[in-house]
Amino acid sequence: MFRSETLRTSAVAGDIARSRLLTPVFLLLLFAAAAPIFADTIPPLADYVNHLGRMHVLASIGSDPILARLYEIDWAIIPNLVMDLVVPLLNRWMNIYLSGQVFIFVIIVLLATGPMAVHRALFGVLSPWPLLAFPFMYNAVFLLGLMNYLFGLGVALWGMAAWIHLRNRRPLLRAGVSLAFVLITFTCHLFALGLYGMALLAMELWGVVVKRRLSVTDLLVFGAPFLPVLPLMLMSPTLGLSTENIWESSGKIGGIFYIIQTYSDSFDLTLGGLVVAYIMWAARRGALTLHPAGLSLLLVGTAVFMAMPRMLFGSWEADQRLPVAIFFMVLGFVRFKAPDRSARYAFYAFVIGISLVRYVDVSAHWRGIQRVNHDISESVHLIEPGSSVLVAHADQPHGSDAANQALSHAPCIAMIERAALVSTAFSVQGKQILNIRPAFRNRVDADDGDPPTVSQLLATVDGSVPGQPQFWDAWPARYDYVYVLYTDSDPNPDPEHLTLVHEGRQFQLYRVVNQTAADEED
Repeated sequence: MFRSETLRTSAVAGDIARSRLLTPVFLLLLFAAAAPIFADTIPPLADYVNHLGRMHVLASIGSDPILARLYEIDWAIIPNLVMDLVVPLLNRWMNIYLSGQVFIFVIIVLLATGPMAVHRALFGVLSPWPLLAFPFMYNAVFLLGLMNYLFGLGVALWGMAAWIHLRNRRPLLRAGVSLAFVLITFTCHLFALGLYGMALLAMELWGVVVKRRLSVTDLLVFGAPFLPVLPLMLMSPTLGLSTENIWESSGKIGGIFYIIQTYSDSFDLTLGGLVVAYIMWAARRGALTLHPAGLSLLLVGTAVFMAMPRMLFGSWEADQRLPVAIFFMVLGFVRFKAPDRSARYAFYAFVIGISLVRYVDVSAHWRGIQRVNHDISESVHLIEPGSSVLVAHADQPHGSDAANQALSHAPCIAMIERAALVSTAFSVQGKQILNIRPAFRNRVDADDGDPPTVSQLLATVDGSVPGQPQFWDAWPARYDYVYVLYTDSDPNPDPEHLTLVHEGRQFQLYRVVNQTAADEED
């Protein structure tokens, strides 16, 4: 299909001998990468706790009448279901928090082994070079908590490896295996299916350049496995989101920065600079070569990235999450030939060093964020089970953007601990199978938008303001509690309707005063 690099048995044995440290170093880095995830009950990944709340509802709605009164499950063909299928199943043997952590660990395993599998299929040997995935395991997309997308990326990497490995096998076998990966990536996330298709397209384009012809068989083997996606999408409610697309030129550079971005720009740029410097140094000495199919993937990926909308099928940052995926994909196409043993050992030391520093930095930031999560976890026990909880933001947010992002969905802990209805619960038709019972549907954000600010709450105490009605209109009559996030000991914004229940780090929990009961007491 495209130029392969065949190796003699003796050369393979030599490469394996030179890589005898690969397995222990891989295991060291794998467990080091997982350590922050298991260090606390809830990893502070932005969307993650909201997803975890949904997992709890899916796993417990059949046995919890309070949840059944508020929520319902509407199973449908939605290309965003892998977490919904796996985590509730794990919850049969472990608690929901550990189930979520195991799911994240599987994502790390997939992202760590995927580039290695691609490299092994392409070059015929294992190599330490794909270990470079580890220092970038924690990136902006990961911190956003886009779990299904990242799981799907890991599956797509293994799908690429299978496609390369079977390139000289029977067409029917190749098409069958590809069909399996199409269906799995579709189940994971629609964008993951796009990643898999983009990678195969890039490799096939390179094959056309090499062979200078395109056979009907190659075309059918490539395209036929994707045909079932058409009827699946026609049956999917996700198709209703196909018109929700917005293209923006701003933010494209930010998407590239997503590869290294965590909490400190200076630290991230330093780490990225060290890696780039090492790559340039190794390339100048002939230690690194990029397989031509990798160049094709870079060109196709760049074209897709530039053309891709910011919002696609109603999902924001569709384009900005792409560079991270391309980075993990291209890692497998790089051949690393260290000139001697000391150079190989130096590479191992380099990867271990920057990875461990990265994980220590992330853990240090997480400790501060998790203190707030612990505060919120304690505060939710002051909420009556089955209550309706409205989440709002301070007019002048206190705290860093990264920390606030990590806390944005923390009130969804109340879904797990108090079987509460939380206004930010992910339940958008076409994106999730979680739905809200009709009697409570107008209390939850159905558009995946931003929570109201305190000023917006004050303006809608008695009803909607001119313009489009919002789910928080007339909130004192419909909610039992209000979380105000990103505060700094702010005063009670509406003492007539709110009573402070708990003040924690960067948030306040208020009980909504039942005005009818108050009037009767008077």
